[in-house]
Amino acid sequence: MNRTVKVKELSIGKGYHLALIAGPCVIESESLILETAQKIKKITDKLKFPFVFKSSYKKANRLSIDSYSGPGMEKGLKILEKVKRENDVPVLTDIHSPDEADPVSEVVDIIQIPAFLCRQTDLILAAAKTGKAMNIKKGQFMAPEDMEQIAKKAESVGNDQILLTERGSFFGYHNLVVDFRSLIIMSDLGYPVVFDATHSLQLPGGDKISSSGEPQFIFPLARAAVACGCDALFIETHPRVDEALCDKTSMLPLEKLEELLFQVKLLDEHRRTWLKEA
Repeated sequence: MNRTVKVKELSIGKGYHLALIAGPCVIESESLILETAQKIKKITDKLKFPFVFKSSYKKANRLSIDSYSGPGMEKGLKILEKVKRENDVPVLTDIHSPDEADPVSEVVDIIQIPAFLCRQTDLILAAAKTGKAMNIKKGQFMAPEDMEQIAKKAESVGNDQILLTERGSFFGYHNLVVDFRSLIIMSDLGYPVVFDATHSLQLPGGDKISSSGEPQFIFPLARAAVACGCDALFIETHPRVDEALCDKTSMLPLEKLEELLFQVKLLDEHRRTWLKEA
């Protein structure tokens, strides 16, 4: 059975248009977040591209104590609520402990489970019990077929609104590799599948006190994922990448987003045509 995740007027899954989950890695300021949301919304409206805004109020897995980790839940949720209200878009953010689930669910439309925490049963159950859609990121240490058991944890409390996200697998130290079979395997489990085109090319810990990355591969990896049939793309983007306080070496410069979406939209349309003719 192929499930569909429905968020407001947006549907993600087989038979629906490719969707976009995008925004800066972490909330840096209200002005930056509102600026980015407005610019992405303008691009996605132009291309008729379904859009969910994403940013984190807290990044709990920073390598260094000196790394910026966000404004915290209370302030961050107020900013996300403003993004939602002013741009009329669904919003997504991640949680890191079970007690965050209920307050976050009062604002966001999709609760995200970080890759490093995807096996945390109490966290999954707390998010699922809110009734909100969930985006569960596959851990870098997880086989794609094992994500079925993770999804079943959410389904055990009656929540089947589940997205599964591929974000690369560990390939030795300080490196990730994408096995595109993962997208097909997770899709065959019956859940809509998301490809994280920016975290997948990170080099974890590659900059000694933080992760580095290889953003030159965002375009080809995103195209490959769409050709494999992913249902949504996850892209962290920033209007001034060089000034970003988090993941600046892997985020997509916002000025390149429209061209990327134009390319993958064409590819997705062609893929659908090929499938119909097959």
